[in-house]
Amino acid sequence: MKYLLLITEPRGDRETRNEAEARALYDEMVAFGGELAAQGRLLASESLRPDSHGVRIATRDGKLALTDGPFTEAREMVGGFYLIECASRDEAVQLAKSCPAARFATVEVRECAPCYVK
Repeated sequence: MKYLLLITEPRGDRETRNEAEARALYDEMVAFGGELAAQGRLLASESLRPDSHGVRIATRDGKLALTDGPFTEAREMVGGFYLIECASRDEAVQLAKSCPAARFATVEVRECAPCYVK
């Protein structure tokens, strides 16, 4: 089964780190991805730029509306993800616990499924 480990981090935290700290954390995340790849579990992973570089597209009053980031109503932003293959939810949770981001962010575990599956 496919699972998404979705990394959500407090908005603004990245700006509090100096470059050396930021690179060290990034290197840990890359190493974690490398371990998942070596185990044959990693399907994809990406780090994302802060939401100040994003845009949201939504329908409002029957019309598409675009909102440029940062999204001030949000206290957290999606910082990245790992798409993994696991035999069970418990296995995915165990991997998420070992993700370096669990020390400074939230790692949400979500099983991939069609949108009509409840």
